[in-house]
Amino acid sequence: MHMSSHEDTKTQRDSSTQELVPNAFSFHSSNRKDKEDIARIVVDCSYQLHIELGPGLLESVYEKVLAKMLVDRGLIVRQQIPVPISVMGMNFDEGFRADILVNDILLLELKSVENLAPVHAKQLLTYLRLMKLPLGLLINFGAATFKEGIKRIVNGPQTFASSCLRVNQNCSQTEDKHSH
Repeated sequence: MHMSSHEDTKTQRDSSTQELVPNAFSFHSSNRKDKEDIARIVVDCSYQLHIELGPGLLESVYEKVLAKMLVDRGLIVRQQIPVPISVMGMNFDEGFRADILVNDILLLELKSVENLAPVHAKQLLTYLRLMKLPLGLLINFGAATFKEGIKRIVNGPQTFASSCLRVNQNCSQTEDKHSH
């Protein structure tokens, strides 16, 4: 991605990822933002992008534009992050690639499909677990409305039974608290 000026952003590239870092002043202020503040900025930018471009473009287009919008708002953005995987004693530096990581705390998985499938949320939850991240947003720019196209995915214990069941955890204590 071509940046408008070196003072606005600094682009660092290696063979596998692209990182966009705002100028030093924005960097220090953005480090103090928590994941909820970051999520609000991402939702705002994503909503604006959905209105401006509408559905129907390639996922890569939405990714590039959203990444630039987030950097312009003072966030640190890394694109196409390798997700390492360990299985049966084997370690792989790259098992998957996640679309966007914001401030090393919020993972974004972007889609451009007519309807999200359950596998899309499961994919993001798997990435969150492998990367040990607390929160992700699944954003589908192909949906007719923005509200239909965004889902919040949390990695960790939930306070209601249905989340425990989705991740095959023992929910007996939670179910007792929420008797039917």
